[in-house]
Amino acid sequence: MTTSHARRALEARVIRFYEELWNEWRLELVEELLSPEVAFRGSLGTEVRAREGFVAYAQMVRAAFPDFHNEVRELVIDGDRAAALLECSGTHHGPIFGVAGTGRTIRYQGAAFFRFDEHGRILTAWVLGDLVTLLKQLGVKRLPPVG
Repeated sequence: MTTSHARRALEARVIRFYEELWNEWRLELVEELLSPEVAFRGSLGTEVRAREGFVAYAQMVRAAFPDFHNEVRELVIDGDRAAALLECSGTHHGPIFGVAGTGRTIRYQGAAFFRFDEHGRILTAWVLGDLVTLLKQLGVKRLPPVG
């Protein structure tokens, strides 16, 4: 593959990860898009391993925010790595962080960092979300203790 072709393929992989797997909740795409050994840290701070761990995390997010949506604002590819600037949004309908569903709309920024395996599947994903903004929108008055 040429460098520009490889870059476009990885861009498409990240876009599909967000637009199809997350925004459309097409969890059947996990096998196609994620390496079996995937290590994933979500924007809510949870770290999981393997495809099964990712699916459990996605289902937890969906239970709290059934209309959870990720918008890729910027995307940079460098070799077998990618970085994305994200805007996340949704409506809080189920429990998360000890807060029962509020019906409130949430919106926060995030950044995601990916590494791909030799087949172009996501091997690692480290997503940092602005949890302070999210917790304030959920009505949390005091931040939970660190650690």
